[in-house]
Amino acid sequence: MKKKFQHTPGYTIVEQWMLSKGYNPFSFQQKTWEQYAAGYSGMVVAPTGFGKTFSVFLAVLIDFMNHKEAYKTGLKLLWITPLRSLAKDLGRAMQEAIEEIGLDWTVEVRNGDTDPKQKARQSKQMPDVLLVTPESLHLLLAQKGRERIFTPLRCIAVDEWHELLGSKRGVMVELALAYLKAQLPSLQTWGITATIGNLDEALQVLLPQQQKRIKIVAKEKKKIAIIPVFPEEVEVLPWAGHLGGRLVDQVVPIILNSKSTIVFTNTRGQSEAWYQLLLDAYPDFAGQIAIHHSSIDSQLRQWIEEGLSEGKLKAVVSTSSLDLGVDFKPVDTVIQVGSSKGVARFMQRAGRSGHSPFEVSNIYVVPTHSLELIEVAALKEAVKQQVIEDREPVVQTFDVLVQFLITIALGGGFKAAELMSVIQGTYAFQEMNADEWQWCIAFITVGGSIGKNYEEYHKVVEQEDGLLVVENRRIAMLHRMNVGVIVSDAMLKVKFISGGYIGMIEEYFITRLQPGNKFILAGRVLELVRMKEMTVYVRSSSGKAITPSWLGGRLPLTSRLSHFLREKLALSNKPGSTEKELNFLHPLFARQKEVSHIPATDEFLVELIQTREGYHLFMYPFEGRLIHEVMAALMAFRISRLYPISFSMAMNDYGFELFSDTEIKLTDDQLQEILSPDNLIQDVVSSINSTEMAKRKFRDIAVISGLVIQRFQGAQKNNKSLQASSGIIFKVLEAHDPDNLLLRQAYTEVFNQQLEEQRLTAAFQRIHQSKIIFTFANGFTPLSFPIKVDSLRQSLSSEDLASRIQKLQERSLKPAKKRR
Repeated sequence: MKKKFQHTPGYTIVEQWMLSKGYNPFSFQQKTWEQYAAGYSGMVVAPTGFGKTFSVFLAVLIDFMNHKEAYKTGLKLLWITPLRSLAKDLGRAMQEAIEEIGLDWTVEVRNGDTDPKQKARQSKQMPDVLLVTPESLHLLLAQKGRERIFTPLRCIAVDEWHELLGSKRGVMVELALAYLKAQLPSLQTWGITATIGNLDEALQVLLPQQQKRIKIVAKEKKKIAIIPVFPEEVEVLPWAGHLGGRLVDQVVPIILNSKSTIVFTNTRGQSEAWYQLLLDAYPDFAGQIAIHHSSIDSQLRQWIEEGLSEGKLKAVVSTSSLDLGVDFKPVDTVIQVGSSKGVARFMQRAGRSGHSPFEVSNIYVVPTHSLELIEVAALKEAVKQQVIEDREPVVQTFDVLVQFLITIALGGGFKAAELMSVIQGTYAFQEMNADEWQWCIAFITVGGSIGKNYEEYHKVVEQEDGLLVVENRRIAMLHRMNVGVIVSDAMLKVKFISGGYIGMIEEYFITRLQPGNKFILAGRVLELVRMKEMTVYVRSSSGKAITPSWLGGRLPLTSRLSHFLREKLALSNKPGSTEKELNFLHPLFARQKEVSHIPATDEFLVELIQTREGYHLFMYPFEGRLIHEVMAALMAFRISRLYPISFSMAMNDYGFELFSDTEIKLTDDQLQEILSPDNLIQDVVSSINSTEMAKRKFRDIAVISGLVIQRFQGAQKNNKSLQASSGIIFKVLEAHDPDNLLLRQAYTEVFNQQLEEQRLTAAFQRIHQSKIIFTFANGFTPLSFPIKVDSLRQSLSSEDLASRIQKLQERSLKPAKKRR
């Protein structure tokens, strides 16, 4: 079979084309071409820069050249990408290959940035290859006459599947694939992914019902050089955020000595700040560097991506908007500001440099405080051992399902019994029963048990032949405007008074400013003039300005990375380490050991510190900020059961603090009791306001399911309005429809996502098996100090914070001995 296939006309043409470009096909590419020709669907797993795209794309071209008679005019290959920024670069590369091979296929992009005229033309005549986001695909399914669009389709490729897996956007893809597969039984589906921990499960989610399926894993490995940027001296009492800015003078030479650099940050606010830092440190960067994130005007983003591809830009400061798949060949260096918080994310970003398979990916890590150098050592170990995080698939997301049902009803309709079996064939809804399905049908037709008297919830009508369709034009328009599962705070357009669009800013930030206040967006200093409806009008300015913040900015530490972090911290207690990061931090570790303790891997550290302000109880699970938020509330609840006391709480990725002006009294036995895994979830429910958390989670569910409309023609509901509207519905459901599937989903999401129930349980089991080390000190320790500073940030201005930190450092650095 293999030799016969390699002598086919299509294979010969593609192989000759690759050789003319100086490439030899990798074995995983050849295997993909062969298995595609044999009728298989599957998943290709390979490192960044090894040609995963061409493994699937060229398979379709080869098959076409071998069987032209079987292909119809119109859409032949549908390519799903998670980010808009991927599509244009991918489309360009595909079109170039097609033309060089000698085919007359056309490749086009369709997403939120696509010109409406081009969309209208596509609807009449589809290109041969179309690149879409999950949302754009669902909008195509909502079009009348969708059969004409999809009938010629031969293959769907899901790019960056690891990025979609484990999210509601992934469920959108699952539903669309299942529906199209039911309409086109011979349709082949291929996923493309970088390495993740649960590859077999990823394949099962992508192709749950496929008999002929295969997983193809590249043997080749990407070489990554991880280079920490060390400060001139160790800060024994570190605090987050300030150190990175001090290291900008070391970052400038790295950029100057590279062809082209991407500087990755974790938040949009941090990217804006670092763009200004680089310009201030080296003014000659003006015109040579740019900033890229999702709130910047799409045309400007495209200009930046083209400049990076063509080698015209020396550096781009970016968020995760450039994380995935984009092939910027001139980029030979990546700089990560702060911790990436995860192994997979770190490797993905490293792979943006040295994009050729035979180049080393160079990634420099700039710590924002001293302790992040331990994370560098942990990352090195994780990469060395090839330990990557799992991406857990989400299931039973009924808000996504009911939105999808309206989409299908809008594009021509469906019959309930026929579609039920299709939906049950997906991984996400394989456990859905007949009652739940009937609930979904009732929800879209009469609004469920509470919507019967409200006509706006009667979105789908059952015709005499049993076909479920959308007949109301206003419902159809609103649904199309609100397709998708990403619900954020209301975004306001930012425009110059003189004309010209700059980007988007979140309402909660901009409403705190007064006319005349200055803020930064897209690297520009802007003065607020006025706000009108959903638009912010500004003029160019200069001088000091506020760096905007966006909600949900902080990434949590992953469980894989936290495991290696605990190992490296324990290793710092042992003499003779060969790791540069641990040796550099020796003064910090020495101080921690002197005034407290460095926990071994089978120990759990608790510190009780008394200061003038009061009593501070610190615990260090190293499980990430989200888990620590829950654990802090749980510890406060369990201590308050022992005796009456109230606390304020603070946390970072390493641990958390309970602070009280009342003395915190705990015996060793009581400490064991409050750290027990017994009755864990019951106590968690008692210690947090799970109803309030579920209510906030319900806001997104209400928007996705269409209970609350976020976007109207020329307007958008703000966050406050969305929360109020969804909150009212939540209360009604709690009182009158407690078994409502969307209500149940809100509580499930709180426990599975926000509280991370499995990870929380595993953490308590680990602590239960560890030796608890309980120490006392009269000043803050190197581990506790950054947590304390984070708590001060919430109540002090930057000037007050700096002076307060200095005083705390001076007091805590006085000779101190641990008392136990």
